[in-house]
Amino acid sequence: MAIISPNLESNQQRWQTIVCLTLGFWLSACIILDLVIMPSMYASGMMNTSDFTVAGSVMFSVFNRVELLCASLGLTGLLVLSVTPNNFIKNTKTAIIFSIVLLAIALIDTYGLTPQMTALGINLNLFESVKEVPVAMNQMHGGYWLLEIIKLVVGATLFSWCYRQQN
Repeated sequence: MAIISPNLESNQQRWQTIVCLTLGFWLSACIILDLVIMPSMYASGMMNTSDFTVAGSVMFSVFNRVELLCASLGLTGLLVLSVTPNNFIKNTKTAIIFSIVLLAIALIDTYGLTPQMTALGINLNLFESVKEVPVAMNQMHGGYWLLEIIKLVVGATLFSWCYRQQN
């Protein structure tokens, strides 16, 4: 039986709290963005204006950077917790793989989907209005929603594992 020093135990509790708060903030922000802000913009008719691409690009660029910070902090926290003497999570390797998946999704959104969707949405001819959404944009939206579902399921799983260990 290993003897755990009070300092090590408090560090473990601190990292557990950091991981839980980070995942909770990130997942709730994703839900608010996907289920409140974007539908509100769509319902208000903003998606039909010429400024929507620029507004969406700025909003998602900032949000994607926040996602990268959250994914990095979550991965760091789980890596720290994986080397503690007492097993923080029973499936430590699975938790680390899940956090790497979350980081990969944030990287794909930040450096793949958002720039491509912005480029497809920009109207370079000021005298001609956009009549329909390009097919590639619809496909990218499908990919975005698939990644969002994966992110929410994996993130919620990690959050539940971390939260259960905290009690």
